[in-house]
Amino acid sequence: MYNLKKRREAAGLSQSQLAKKAGIRVRMIQAFEAEAASVHRDINKAAAMTVWKLAEALDCDVIDILEPNSFDGSEA
Repeated sequence: MYNLKKRREAAGLSQSQLAKKAGIRVRMIQAFEAEAASVHRDINKAAAMTVWKLAEALDCDVIDILEPNSFDGSEA
């Protein structure tokens, strides 16, 4: 499970609620949380403002929603 999904669920938010709170499209959150490689979008490659908005909406640090396994090029 991806860090974003863990944080979102811990906050008790649906994908739609997080999208509204962060001011981004729900489809983006769905892509960040998708398990299927064909749909998944790497949050570490997202625009800094997008990641910052998500972290702010979840009341956490940016590093808390990034995926450390992706930093070295390996899959999460």
